[in-house]
Amino acid sequence: MSVIREPGRFSHHTRTRVVGVTAAAAAAAVETLAVGLWFVFVVVEPRATSTALAGLGILFCGALLRTSIFGTTTTTIQALLTPRRIGVSLVLVAAWPLWILIAETVGGQAGLALAGLVLATTLTLQFVLERRAFHLSSTWRCRLLMIGGAILVASGATLLLAATWFSSWSAVSDPIQLGSRSVFLIVEAYQLGLLAFGICAFVAHQRRFHQLLEY
Repeated sequence: MSVIREPGRFSHHTRTRVVGVTAAAAAAAVETLAVGLWFVFVVVEPRATSTALAGLGILFCGALLRTSIFGTTTTTIQALLTPRRIGVSLVLVAAWPLWILIAETVGGQAGLALAGLVLATTLTLQFVLERRAFHLSSTWRCRLLMIGGAILVASGATLLLAATWFSSWSAVSDPIQLGSRSVFLIVEAYQLGLLAFGICAFVAHQRRFHQLLEY
């Protein structure tokens, strides 16, 4: 049995896949770092006005960078940060304080579930606006992937908040001698929740970029 392959087809598919995975990893890393630092400032550590403002600044920088990664990966447009695209980034920034506000106001598992639902809805809106800001058309498949991606990211965020609120688990390593000092490595539940969030964000962005680059 013989197999006929079109010249360059496999290499093009491979390059596209590598670009998509790389862009997804970059977007997920930026989002995890920005949301993670903001989360530590406003949820894990005692909240203060200065740290809350610093957290918002980190979220804004992360949102701009994530939007730029999306634009450079999916289009050939040179001007990435137009007012419209900055507005799309602001929707992403606003999604996170709204999420934690709803969760804390309602409280408990009900607050966790309602906040997750609102976050998924807001992220879906942000994904839609992001595509329009870069003049990308949407099909029913795109819309399903946007909804699925938003649900994945919101699920990761829910796991992060649940691990912080409802788990007191932690693990401490044996002492590590550094000269005259002993250093301990501490792993807490929220850190595992942040890892779960990062994985969910990567899968969500990878599926989005794969669809955009392949079709």
